[in-house]
Amino acid sequence: MNARKLHFVLVVALAMVLLPVVFSCSSTKHVPDGKLLLDKVKINVDDKTSGVQSSDLVNYLRQSENHKVLGGLKLQLAFYNLSGKDSSSWFNRWIQRVGTPPVIYDSTLTASSALQLHTALKNKGYMNNVVDYDVVADSAHKKAKVNYNITLGSPYYISSIGYDIANDTLRDIILEDTTGYPVKVGALFDRNKLDAWRQLITEKLRNHGYYAFNKEYITFTADTAAGSHAIDVTLNTREPYRNERMPYYTSHKPFYVRNVTYVTNYDPVLMQNGYFGADTLTYNNITIMQDADKYLHSNVIDECNYIEPGSLYNAEDVNRTYKALGRLNIVKFINIDIQPVGEFDGKILLDAYVLLSRDKSQSFSVSLEGTNSEGDLGFGLGMDYRHRNVFKGSESLNAKFKMSYESLSGDLSGLINNNYSEYSGELGLNFPKFKFPLLKSDFKKKIQASTELTTSFNYQERPEYTRIIAGAGWRYHWTDRNQQRRHTFNLLDLNYVYLPKSRSHFLDSITNPLLRYSYEDHFIMRMGYNFYLTNKRTNTLLSQNFQRNVYTLRANAETAGNVLYAISSVVGHSRNAVDAYKVFGIRYAQYAKVDADYSITHNFDTRSSLAFHVGAGVAVPYGNSTVLPFEKRFYSGGANSVRGWGVRTLGPGSFNSSNSQNSFIYQCGDIRLDLNLEYRAKLFWVIELGAFIDAGNIWTIRDYEDQPGGVFKFNKFYEQIAMAYGLGLRLDFTYFLLRIDMGMKAHNPVSGQEHWPLFSPKFKRDSEFHFSVGYPF
Repeated sequence: MNARKLHFVLVVALAMVLLPVVFSCSSTKHVPDGKLLLDKVKINVDDKTSGVQSSDLVNYLRQSENHKVLGGLKLQLAFYNLSGKDSSSWFNRWIQRVGTPPVIYDSTLTASSALQLHTALKNKGYMNNVVDYDVVADSAHKKAKVNYNITLGSPYYISSIGYDIANDTLRDIILEDTTGYPVKVGALFDRNKLDAWRQLITEKLRNHGYYAFNKEYITFTADTAAGSHAIDVTLNTREPYRNERMPYYTSHKPFYVRNVTYVTNYDPVLMQNGYFGADTLTYNNITIMQDADKYLHSNVIDECNYIEPGSLYNAEDVNRTYKALGRLNIVKFINIDIQPVGEFDGKILLDAYVLLSRDKSQSFSVSLEGTNSEGDLGFGLGMDYRHRNVFKGSESLNAKFKMSYESLSGDLSGLINNNYSEYSGELGLNFPKFKFPLLKSDFKKKIQASTELTTSFNYQERPEYTRIIAGAGWRYHWTDRNQQRRHTFNLLDLNYVYLPKSRSHFLDSITNPLLRYSYEDHFIMRMGYNFYLTNKRTNTLLSQNFQRNVYTLRANAETAGNVLYAISSVVGHSRNAVDAYKVFGIRYAQYAKVDADYSITHNFDTRSSLAFHVGAGVAVPYGNSTVLPFEKRFYSGGANSVRGWGVRTLGPGSFNSSNSQNSFIYQCGDIRLDLNLEYRAKLFWVIELGAFIDAGNIWTIRDYEDQPGGVFKFNKFYEQIAMAYGLGLRLDFTYFLLRIDMGMKAHNPVSGQEHWPLFSPKFKRDSEFHFSVGYPF
């Protein structure tokens, strides 16, 4: 999409945003007679130094005004008011579905909100808080304003923490390590933190065998002297309640695992009739019940099992078992059922039933297409095959094959091939465990990683050339159960491009340097590590899914060529004219590269947020290389970088690209810096608004002749940081988001150009439009 089309789309979208404000004549259009629009709600806290923010208390209100954006515009209500009162009209129904109806003032909800605020503050330690409210009703304009006035009073704080735990074993476990407990001496008497403390202690005890312990067995005693706000907190444990399911559980005791049984073909109907499988065997003290096909080897099940017969019950072992079984592609359903069985010889025992059901083991698809290009006929054939359990260890085999052919007619003189043809294949094998030679099984089980082996080959024949592209990889993946932490270690990654035949002067005829590079012979053998971390919660109830701050960290590190260089040096390979080693007749790359991106989003509420991003990276060529491979260098500008510039049109440093076609290959660097700040607001329907400020650039490590002004210098780099600002519209369709951004240059470090277009902007010169999918960070 070119700049003019993007400009047009952005103008139309902005018009859609502003039309409701301009043409909705009254915010009370759909307010019934005798009712009032809740026009404004304000929370006033008397003590500004207390740390209690009005914004943190909004969620306790039972009734709030219509949502505002852009400093006070109620766009959703304005859009709703564009509709008429004829409910039979499809236009009115659509407008009302897109917008939101007016919030009608309800006195009972106001009183309930005041009570909710009082309770919430009381739970935070402000026992004597007072919440008053006043309502300003404007019957003439059918509007009401509600002010909640909060007097906090002096807070209560914890002066000492004691423990009343009769069971010595429980006491030892609870007091073993208290550093992670949320309740501290000197902190406010916050009941929410007390409840979190109970939960942490319960999890700790359940990891030490106390299967039947729950947080209701923990209580607190709070003592304070008359007139004092200092509270002495005592943590108490009480004896178990009478339990008909476990009548023997009369005092807190640890549970031991008696039996662990795996049912690999779980069917609830068959199990009710007493059928657990055709065959039963015992492997390494666990019982395995399965049908005759035995689709999982016993050792695979044992490697995924962390619940050991004879050991203390441990809730973490159950979670680790869930996680390990979740890596088995052949397994469709997992449930671990814990059943207490009674007390024997002074020990309380339980059985663990691990219930599994299988998925389809194989899938196959074929695609066929035909082509006719000005009389030249051709065809294409594609085949995909997947086996989820190729060696009965839930190993996943993925194979793809594709071929295409098109005949050529006419004058073929000077060409080396008389057709277009391509043959490509990909083969991948995924093991749901850590695979490496000579390592003990206990170590592999402890790692809890999956192993992926891949290889690919592509053979191309074109009239002008014949090209071979090959690759291979050996990598490991770690992921925690809630997907908040991920690791990928690329033990080996190969990339090989070879042009065995080409028409005379074929490479010289390619004027685009980037395109030319993709046809030149090159070889990269690298090793890398990727890390991902976020605190974003998933799979939670909608009412619990709001997070005030969400952060994400991505970090990558890789090296290439070191093993090859060491071998070449030891063996004594000869160097070429530029003092470099070769493999397969190709000079291989040698470099080190690290980069990281951190972003944090502060959510003011469910409809508006402020996001900040910082990214940096550095890559250094050495040994066998004097410059990084093009695809490994950094670039700046574009939809996810400094948006006042197009993709790969900024930098390095103050480098001036006089001809974008020829200089494209040079606008890359070895050092990267990105800084971004973006405000996001949901307007109405699927439309969101973004306002952003970007800064950043790239630089080179060395002073290259073809990139003047691009080298990084500590005393100059800050002067070469480019800055941009702009607006954008986003269409959020839940499963994907379309984004249109318009960036304007604010500070331009390019040599020979206007350095501060912020003060003398020219739209044609300084603007840049971007169309993309997803948020920039």
